[in-house]
Amino acid sequence: MDRIYLDFNASTPVDPRVSAVMRPLLDTAYGNPSSAHWAGQPARDAVERARAQVSNLLGAEPDEIVFTSGGSEANNLALKGVFFANRDRGEHIITSAAEHPAVLEVCAFLERLGGQVTYLPVDRQGRVDPDDLAGAITPRTILVTLMHANNETGTLQPIAACARIARDRGVLFHTDAAQSVGKVATDQLGVDLLTIAGHKLYAPKGVGALYVRRGVAMEPLIHGAGHEAGRRAGTESALLAAALGEACALAADLAPMRRVQELRDALWSGLQTRFGTRVALNGHPEHRLPNTLNVGFVGRVGAEILALIPEVAASTGSACHAGMVELSPTLRAMGVPPEVGMGAIRFSLGRSTTPGEIDAVLDRLTNALGQASQLGA
Repeated sequence: MDRIYLDFNASTPVDPRVSAVMRPLLDTAYGNPSSAHWAGQPARDAVERARAQVSNLLGAEPDEIVFTSGGSEANNLALKGVFFANRDRGEHIITSAAEHPAVLEVCAFLERLGGQVTYLPVDRQGRVDPDDLAGAITPRTILVTLMHANNETGTLQPIAACARIARDRGVLFHTDAAQSVGKVATDQLGVDLLTIAGHKLYAPKGVGALYVRRGVAMEPLIHGAGHEAGRRAGTESALLAAALGEACALAADLAPMRRVQELRDALWSGLQTRFGTRVALNGHPEHRLPNTLNVGFVGRVGAEILALIPEVAASTGSACHAGMVELSPTLRAMGVPPEVGMGAIRFSLGRSTTPGEIDAVLDRLTNALGQASQLGA
């Protein structure tokens, strides 16, 4: 039975064009990029070429890009770096209740060190109200961090509007754009810091980047010999940097996302046709990533549905523990009813998704749920 991958928000395959860029570097870029001799030059050239490719995608300058080991490190560097560099100005951070754990757990850590964190609510569709942000800023606020696109629902936050509010009040603004880079435009957001994760972008796992606007002071997360202009110590990997750079160069073309959005909409239309009011949309119907569809099968359990169609790789928005179903923090923050949230499944499409795969998923869901009377069909 053919397997179908609809979990691109969790991780993407490495694009063959990215692999092609990496392969020769295994033999030619073994020198240290910081070395001035002939062996270090190819590695340094590869790193700096990649830095320019990443910056071009974001409409930034190359020296504003810091390579990291992934999105989690980039988020940690942004939040901890700003917090420790600005403690004389304040200790207040603003975020939302629907952020990724790579932000929420950092906020919890900083609270243990004396930080004050405000968690803005989100509406039923997962969006923050910019007026709530404006009302939450105090003279002690040093950073606002809001994700550009939610990893579960795909909901897009009004980042440009929120960033303007922060800028007008002299507060730094960070956005976790791990899910949005390469799916929607990310070059006109007006933010001070922005996170990229390679494995969400058809690059390998283990590489990411943090955009840091010129003039933003931050304490390094990793101290050492002063690599990355003193912002992240550790010898750079020419191999991984080149991979991320090529992935970002490819991501500048958003045309493939139009086809992906058509397939996503076809999946949603098919689900509505087959299940009617027994399926509900989680997330914003318009302000949403073009590849993401989070639906709740009313009165069912998402994990049990996926177990019935093991050949389909997708994610569930609920966790099962000893017969109990627990909604994800994101769905809970959105106020999704338990009877909808416990049946949540996230289908996230990618460049390689085909119309035939969408039809096959619809057929398999229909067959599985039709045969599963124990799930309340």
